[in-house]
Amino acid sequence: MSATPDTWRKPPMIANPLLRYGLLLAVVVYVVWAVSIMPFDWERVSQGLVRAQRIFSGAFPPSFARSGLLIDGFLESLKIAILATVGGVLLSVPIAFMAAKNLAPVPIFMLGRGIIIVARSFHPVIVAIIFVKAVGFGPFAGVLTLIVYSIGFVAKMLAERIEEIDRGQVEAMRSVGARYLPTLIYGVFPQIMPRLVGLGIYQLDSNLRASAVVGIVGAGGIGATLANAFGRYDYDFALAITIVIVAVILVSEGISGQIRKRVW
Repeated sequence: MSATPDTWRKPPMIANPLLRYGLLLAVVVYVVWAVSIMPFDWERVSQGLVRAQRIFSGAFPPSFARSGLLIDGFLESLKIAILATVGGVLLSVPIAFMAAKNLAPVPIFMLGRGIIIVARSFHPVIVAIIFVKAVGFGPFAGVLTLIVYSIGFVAKMLAERIEEIDRGQVEAMRSVGARYLPTLIYGVFPQIMPRLVGLGIYQLDSNLRASAVVGIVGAGGIGATLANAFGRYDYDFALAITIVIVAVILVSEGISGQIRKRVW
């Protein structure tokens, strides 16, 4: 009779030790191989360190002399984030219902999931480049980019929440002869509204961060101001912009976190 161990240990994800250590060895071998064949130019890397030192030495102390330009860029980013969040959430609601397999027929479900997959497939910078080419430089391209970005996250999370609803309320509505739309309004919406509000607040915070990134490729906002500062070699002004971006995001993260705690 084997002795019972005194302490419990979590079983490994892969029970077979030969397979477990074999996979670990394979990962190590692949990493070594990948590093060995990547065309790293170490001489260029060493030169880059010198250039980085020149950039940082020129960035200190940060310059807030053109605060008006900085404020205008930030306010434009805020407008982009708000418009994109409102538009993205409004579009995400019907798409989420289309992508919920417990409410939508199979063809509609596949269409809804396809829209979400496409919206999630590309990084916002790539989408921003496409919209900048399509509609030109400026905040409109940024709004369109972040609407797509919002749909990819909000619609997916909301569809998963719809699939988790209590079916009893829906069946009760249908048992008294309620049509499809009243069933959604009175049987489904009350169950998903807290999640929808929380997702909207989170996405506003996320869009505010993303607006600084997509602006670098010409989609407006403070990111465009930052890109122009680097283009003019105004490293001290670029550092001031970076400080403002970090400060605003920290404040936004704190406020949205408190609101989500109360809502969820």
